[in-house]
Amino acid sequence: MADDVIGTVHLEGTDDVALADRMKSGREQIIAELRKLIVGQDEVIEQVLLTLFVGGNSLLMGVPGLAKTLLIHTIAQVLDLRFSRIQFTPDLMPSDITGTDLIQEDATTGRREMVFAPGPVFSNIVLADEINRTPPKTQAALLEAMQEHRVTVQGRTYTLDEPFYVFATQNPIELEGTYPLPEAQLDRFMFEIVIEHMSRSEEMEVVRSTTGILDPTFSHAVTGPDLVAFQKLVRRVPVSDEVLEYAVDLARTSRPGEGAPDFVKKWVAYGASVRAAQYLVLGAKARAVTMGRDHVTFGDIQALAYPVLRHRILTNFHAESEGRTTGELITLLLGAVAVPSSGM
Repeated sequence: MADDVIGTVHLEGTDDVALADRMKSGREQIIAELRKLIVGQDEVIEQVLLTLFVGGNSLLMGVPGLAKTLLIHTIAQVLDLRFSRIQFTPDLMPSDITGTDLIQEDATTGRREMVFAPGPVFSNIVLADEINRTPPKTQAALLEAMQEHRVTVQGRTYTLDEPFYVFATQNPIELEGTYPLPEAQLDRFMFEIVIEHMSRSEEMEVVRSTTGILDPTFSHAVTGPDLVAFQKLVRRVPVSDEVLEYAVDLARTSRPGEGAPDFVKKWVAYGASVRAAQYLVLGAKARAVTMGRDHVTFGDIQALAYPVLRHRILTNFHAESEGRTTGELITLLLGAVAVPSSGM
Protein backbone atom coordinates (compact mmCIF):
# COMPACT_ATOMS: atom_id res chain seq x y z
CA MET A 1 0.00 0.00 0.00
CA ALA A 2 2.89 2.33 0.80
CA ASP A 3 3.91 2.55 -2.82
CA ASP A 4 0.43 3.09 -4.25
CA VAL A 5 0.33 5.99 -6.68
CA ILE A 6 -2.22 8.60 -5.66
CA GLY A 7 -3.08 11.40 -8.04
CA THR A 8 -0.24 10.81 -10.50
CA VAL A 9 1.28 14.14 -11.44
CA HIS A 10 3.44 15.32 -14.29
CA LEU A 11 5.95 18.12 -14.49
CA GLU A 12 4.84 20.94 -16.73
CA GLY A 13 6.99 21.90 -19.68
CA THR A 14 9.90 20.25 -21.43
CA ASP A 15 12.37 22.39 -19.47
CA ASP A 16 11.23 20.94 -16.15
CA VAL A 17 11.28 17.41 -17.54
CA ALA A 18 14.85 17.93 -18.76
CA LEU A 19 15.84 19.43 -15.41
CA ALA A 20 14.32 16.46 -13.59
CA ASP A 21 16.41 14.11 -15.75
CA ARG A 22 19.45 16.25 -14.98
CA MET A 23 18.72 16.02 -11.26
CA LYS A 24 18.41 12.23 -11.41
CA SER A 25 21.62 11.78 -13.38
CA GLY A 26 23.35 14.39 -11.21
CA ARG A 27 22.57 12.38 -8.08
CA GLU A 28 24.11 9.28 -9.65
CA GLN A 29 27.21 11.24 -10.71
CA ILE A 30 27.64 12.75 -7.24
CA ILE A 31 27.43 9.31 -5.63
CA ALA A 32 29.97 7.92 -8.11
CA GLU A 33 32.41 10.70 -7.19
CA LEU A 34 31.83 10.24 -3.46
CA ARG A 35 32.64 6.54 -3.81
CA LYS A 36 36.22 7.51 -4.63
CA LEU A 37 36.63 8.34 -0.95
CA ILE A 38 33.52 7.34 1.03
CA VAL A 39 32.78 3.67 1.72
CA GLY A 40 29.25 2.45 2.51
CA GLN A 41 26.73 4.68 4.33
CA ASP A 42 24.23 4.54 1.44
CA GLU A 43 21.27 5.76 3.49
CA VAL A 44 23.31 8.58 5.03
CA ILE A 45 24.48 9.79 1.62
CA GLU A 46 20.92 9.63 0.31
CA GLN A 47 19.63 11.83 3.13
CA VAL A 48 22.48 14.32 2.74
CA LEU A 49 21.75 14.63 -0.99
CA LEU A 50 18.04 15.14 -0.35
CA THR A 51 19.00 17.93 2.04
CA LEU A 52 20.99 19.57 -0.77
CA PHE A 53 18.23 19.15 -3.35
CA VAL A 54 15.58 20.61 -1.05
CA GLY A 55 17.75 23.44 0.27
CA GLY A 56 17.57 22.47 3.93
CA ASN A 57 19.98 21.98 6.82
CA SER A 58 20.59 18.69 8.62
CA LEU A 59 21.94 17.35 11.89
CA LEU A 60 24.47 14.50 11.83
CA MET A 61 24.48 12.18 14.84
CA GLY A 62 27.23 9.64 15.41
CA VAL A 63 30.15 8.67 17.60
CA PRO A 64 33.64 9.92 16.69
CA GLY A 65 35.47 8.27 13.82
CA LEU A 66 32.53 7.67 11.48
CA ALA A 67 33.71 10.19 8.85
CA LYS A 68 31.03 12.83 9.44
CA THR A 69 33.43 15.67 8.67
CA LEU A 70 35.04 13.78 5.80
CA LEU A 71 31.66 13.13 4.16
CA ILE A 72 30.53 16.77 4.21
CA HIS A 73 33.93 18.08 3.15
CA THR A 74 34.07 15.59 0.28
CA ILE A 75 30.59 16.60 -0.90
CA ALA A 76 31.73 20.22 -0.98
CA GLN A 77 34.74 19.20 -3.09
CA VAL A 78 32.61 17.14 -5.46
CA LEU A 79 30.19 20.04 -5.93
CA ASP A 80 32.97 22.66 -6.14
CA LEU A 81 31.44 24.63 -3.26
CA ARG A 82 33.17 26.75 -0.62
CA PHE A 83 33.42 24.84 2.66
CA SER A 84 33.90 26.05 6.23
CA ARG A 85 34.26 23.99 9.36
CA ILE A 86 33.49 25.67 12.69
CA GLN A 87 34.63 23.80 15.79
CA PHE A 88 32.10 24.72 18.46
CA THR A 89 33.65 25.18 21.90
CA PRO A 90 32.43 26.75 25.16
CA ASP A 91 34.37 29.95 24.50
CA LEU A 92 33.17 30.47 20.91
CA MET A 93 31.49 33.85 20.41
CA PRO A 94 28.73 34.75 17.90
CA SER A 95 31.13 37.08 16.09
CA ASP A 96 33.47 34.12 15.55
CA ILE A 97 30.72 32.70 13.33
CA THR A 98 29.16 35.71 11.63
CA GLY A 99 32.15 38.03 11.42
CA THR A 100 32.70 41.48 12.87
CA ASP A 101 33.54 45.09 12.02
CA LEU A 102 37.22 46.00 12.20
CA ILE A 103 38.92 49.41 12.13
CA GLN A 104 41.22 49.64 9.14
CA GLU A 105 43.29 52.49 7.76
CA ASP A 106 43.01 53.40 4.11
CA ALA A 107 46.55 53.30 2.67
CA THR A 108 45.88 56.16 0.24
CA THR A 109 43.91 58.61 2.39
CA GLY A 110 45.12 57.63 5.84
CA ARG A 111 41.55 57.69 7.10
CA ARG A 112 40.31 55.02 9.46
CA GLU A 113 37.00 53.34 8.79
CA MET A 114 34.99 50.33 9.89
CA VAL A 115 35.30 47.38 7.52
CA PHE A 116 33.28 44.19 7.85
CA ALA A 117 35.38 41.03 8.08
CA PRO A 118 33.13 38.06 7.11
CA GLY A 119 33.14 35.04 9.40
CA PRO A 120 33.21 31.36 8.40
CA VAL A 121 29.44 31.32 7.91
CA PHE A 122 30.07 33.06 4.57
CA SER A 123 30.51 29.79 2.69
CA ASN A 124 28.28 27.48 0.70
CA ILE A 125 28.50 24.53 3.07
CA VAL A 126 29.12 25.16 6.76
CA LEU A 127 29.95 22.25 9.07
CA ALA A 128 29.05 23.17 12.66
CA ASP A 129 31.13 20.55 14.45
CA GLU A 130 29.82 19.47 17.88
CA ILE A 131 27.30 22.28 17.93
CA ASN A 132 26.05 21.29 21.38
CA ARG A 133 29.42 22.20 22.98
CA THR A 134 28.82 25.94 22.77
CA PRO A 135 26.38 28.08 24.80
CA PRO A 136 22.89 28.90 23.44
CA LYS A 137 23.85 32.50 22.59
CA THR A 138 26.43 31.26 20.11
CA GLN A 139 24.20 28.45 18.84
CA ALA A 140 21.57 31.09 18.07
CA ALA A 141 24.03 32.94 15.83
CA LEU A 142 23.33 30.26 13.23
CA LEU A 143 19.54 30.66 13.41
CA GLU A 144 19.21 33.67 11.12
CA ALA A 145 21.72 32.19 8.67
CA MET A 146 19.89 28.85 8.54
CA GLN A 147 16.44 30.33 8.20
CA GLU A 148 16.97 33.55 6.24
CA HIS A 149 20.33 32.90 4.51
CA ARG A 150 21.60 36.20 5.86
CA VAL A 151 23.31 37.59 8.98
CA THR A 152 22.97 40.89 10.78
CA VAL A 153 26.05 42.50 12.37
CA GLN A 154 25.98 45.91 14.04
CA GLY A 155 22.58 46.61 12.52
CA ARG A 156 23.67 45.86 8.96
CA THR A 157 22.39 42.82 7.09
CA TYR A 158 24.61 40.75 4.81
CA THR A 159 23.17 38.21 2.39
CA LEU A 160 24.86 34.83 2.10
CA ASP A 161 25.75 33.39 -1.29
CA GLU A 162 23.54 30.64 -2.69
CA PRO A 163 23.43 27.76 -2.30
CA PHE A 164 23.86 27.77 1.47
CA TYR A 165 23.67 24.80 3.82
CA VAL A 166 24.45 24.09 7.45
CA PHE A 167 25.33 20.57 8.56
CA ALA A 168 25.76 20.27 12.32
CA THR A 169 27.29 17.32 14.15
CA GLN A 170 26.67 16.01 17.63
CA ASN A 171 28.37 13.28 19.61
CA PRO A 172 25.59 11.27 21.29
CA ILE A 173 27.80 9.60 23.92
CA GLU A 174 29.58 12.56 25.55
CA LEU A 175 27.00 14.81 27.20
CA GLU A 176 29.09 16.30 30.01
CA GLY A 177 29.74 19.99 29.44
CA THR A 178 27.27 20.25 26.56
CA TYR A 179 24.34 22.56 25.90
CA PRO A 180 21.39 20.66 24.36
CA LEU A 181 19.94 22.42 21.35
CA PRO A 182 16.62 24.15 22.12
CA GLU A 183 13.56 22.63 20.49
CA ALA A 184 13.10 25.72 18.29
CA GLN A 185 16.59 25.29 16.84
CA LEU A 186 16.29 21.51 16.43
CA ASP A 187 13.10 22.11 14.44
CA ARG A 188 15.05 24.10 11.85
CA PHE A 189 17.01 21.02 10.80
CA MET A 190 15.34 19.08 8.00
CA PHE A 191 16.76 15.68 8.98
CA GLU A 192 18.48 14.10 11.93
CA ILE A 193 20.84 11.79 10.06
CA VAL A 194 22.11 8.94 12.22
CA ILE A 195 25.51 7.55 11.20
CA GLU A 196 26.24 4.09 12.55
CA HIS A 197 29.20 1.72 12.37
CA MET A 198 29.78 0.05 9.02
CA SER A 199 29.76 -3.64 8.26
CA ARG A 200 32.98 -5.61 8.77
CA SER A 201 33.74 -5.73 5.03
CA GLU A 202 33.19 -1.97 4.66
CA GLU A 203 35.39 -1.27 7.67
CA MET A 204 38.10 -3.47 6.15
CA GLU A 205 37.90 -1.41 2.95
CA VAL A 206 38.16 1.86 4.89
CA VAL A 207 41.27 0.71 6.74
CA ARG A 208 42.81 -0.62 3.52
CA SER A 209 42.20 2.56 1.54
CA THR A 210 43.10 5.07 4.24
CA THR A 211 46.41 3.41 5.13
CA GLY A 212 47.65 3.59 1.56
CA ILE A 213 48.16 6.40 -0.92
CA LEU A 214 44.89 8.25 -1.36
CA ASP A 215 44.70 11.36 -3.53
CA PRO A 216 41.46 11.32 -5.51
CA THR A 217 40.52 13.98 -8.03
CA PHE A 218 36.88 14.87 -8.46
CA SER A 219 34.94 15.95 -11.52
CA HIS A 220 32.27 18.59 -10.92
CA ALA A 221 29.27 17.15 -12.71
CA VAL A 222 26.93 19.17 -10.48
CA THR A 223 27.75 22.66 -9.18
CA GLY A 224 26.15 25.36 -7.07
CA PRO A 225 23.91 26.86 -9.77
CA ASP A 226 22.63 23.36 -10.55
CA LEU A 227 21.64 22.86 -6.92
CA VAL A 228 19.75 26.17 -6.87
CA ALA A 229 17.86 25.09 -10.01
CA PHE A 230 17.10 21.69 -8.44
CA GLN A 231 15.70 23.37 -5.31
CA LYS A 232 13.32 25.44 -7.40
CA LEU A 233 12.29 22.40 -9.42
CA VAL A 234 11.45 20.40 -6.28
CA ARG A 235 9.02 23.10 -5.18
CA ARG A 236 7.31 22.97 -8.59
CA VAL A 237 6.66 19.24 -8.34
CA PRO A 238 2.91 18.79 -7.79
CA VAL A 239 1.71 16.52 -5.00
CA SER A 240 -1.75 15.10 -4.44
CA ASP A 241 -4.04 16.15 -1.61
CA GLU A 242 -3.97 12.58 -0.29
CA VAL A 243 -0.19 12.62 0.12
CA LEU A 244 -0.35 16.06 1.76
CA GLU A 245 -3.07 14.80 4.09
CA TYR A 246 -0.95 11.80 5.07
CA ALA A 247 2.11 13.96 5.88
CA VAL A 248 0.01 16.38 7.96
CA ASP A 249 -1.70 13.52 9.82
CA LEU A 250 1.65 11.98 10.76
CA ALA A 251 2.77 15.27 12.32
CA ARG A 252 -0.55 15.95 14.04
CA THR A 253 -0.92 12.43 15.44
CA SER A 254 2.50 12.70 17.11
CA ARG A 255 1.22 15.45 19.42
CA PRO A 256 -0.22 14.48 22.82
CA GLY A 257 -3.70 15.74 23.51
CA GLU A 258 -7.32 14.90 22.93
CA GLY A 259 -7.72 12.22 20.27
CA ALA A 260 -4.04 11.20 20.30
CA PRO A 261 -3.21 7.48 20.37
CA ASP A 262 -2.59 5.98 23.81
CA PHE A 263 1.14 5.50 23.20
CA VAL A 264 1.49 9.19 22.32
CA LYS A 265 -0.34 10.28 25.48
CA LYS A 266 1.79 7.94 27.57
CA TRP A 267 5.28 8.50 26.16
CA VAL A 268 5.41 11.80 24.23
CA ALA A 269 6.08 15.18 25.86
CA TYR A 270 6.00 17.23 22.65
CA GLY A 271 5.10 16.19 19.13
CA ALA A 272 6.22 17.37 15.71
CA SER A 273 5.52 20.86 14.42
CA VAL A 274 4.13 21.82 11.03
CA ARG A 275 7.73 21.97 9.76
CA ALA A 276 7.77 18.19 9.98
CA ALA A 277 4.96 17.91 7.44
CA GLN A 278 6.62 20.53 5.23
CA TYR A 279 9.92 18.64 5.16
CA LEU A 280 8.18 15.30 4.69
CA VAL A 281 6.53 16.66 1.54
CA LEU A 282 9.60 18.50 0.22
CA GLY A 283 11.83 15.49 0.86
CA ALA A 284 9.29 13.18 -0.77
CA LYS A 285 9.18 15.38 -3.87
CA ALA A 286 12.98 15.36 -4.17
CA ARG A 287 13.09 11.61 -3.58
CA ALA A 288 10.54 10.97 -6.30
CA VAL A 289 12.47 13.04 -8.85
CA THR A 290 15.83 11.45 -8.04
CA MET A 291 14.27 8.00 -8.41
CA GLY A 292 13.03 8.91 -11.87
CA ARG A 293 9.34 9.11 -11.01
CA ASP A 294 6.86 11.78 -12.02
CA HIS A 295 4.69 11.20 -8.96
CA VAL A 296 5.00 11.26 -5.18
CA THR A 297 3.89 8.17 -3.26
CA PHE A 298 2.99 7.39 0.32
CA GLY A 299 6.15 5.29 0.34
CA ASP A 300 8.23 8.45 -0.19
CA ILE A 301 6.68 9.96 2.94
CA GLN A 302 7.19 6.79 4.98
CA ALA A 303 10.82 6.43 3.88
CA LEU A 304 11.61 9.87 5.32
CA ALA A 305 9.52 9.62 8.51
CA TYR A 306 12.43 8.57 10.72
CA PRO A 307 15.00 11.27 9.80
CA VAL A 308 12.31 13.99 9.76
CA LEU A 309 10.58 13.04 13.02
CA ARG A 310 13.25 11.55 15.28
CA HIS A 311 14.50 14.96 16.54
CA ARG A 312 11.04 16.54 16.62
CA ILE A 313 9.24 14.01 18.84
CA LEU A 314 10.41 14.55 22.43
CA THR A 315 9.80 11.70 24.86
CA ASN A 316 8.78 12.17 28.49
CA PHE A 317 9.97 10.61 31.74
CA HIS A 318 7.75 7.55 31.36
CA ALA A 319 9.25 6.70 27.98
CA GLU A 320 12.79 7.13 29.29
CA SER A 321 12.13 5.03 32.38
CA GLU A 322 10.67 2.24 30.22
CA GLY A 323 13.46 2.44 27.65
CA ARG A 324 11.23 3.55 24.79
CA THR A 325 13.12 5.18 21.94
CA THR A 326 11.92 7.80 19.48
CA GLY A 327 12.48 5.29 16.68
CA GLU A 328 10.04 2.86 18.31
CA LEU A 329 7.45 5.62 18.65
CA ILE A 330 7.79 6.54 14.97
CA THR A 331 7.21 2.90 14.05
CA LEU A 332 4.05 2.90 16.18
CA LEU A 333 3.02 6.21 14.61
CA LEU A 334 3.34 4.81 11.08
CA GLY A 335 1.13 1.92 12.14
CA ALA A 336 -1.45 4.18 13.75
CA VAL A 337 -1.94 6.67 10.89
CA ALA A 338 -4.01 5.22 8.09
CA VAL A 339 -2.96 5.78 4.50
CA PRO A 340 -5.73 7.86 2.85
CA SER A 341 -7.85 6.14 0.26
CA SER A 342 -7.63 7.39 -3.31
CA GLY A 343 -11.24 6.69 -3.96
CA MET A 344 -10.10 4.88 -7.12
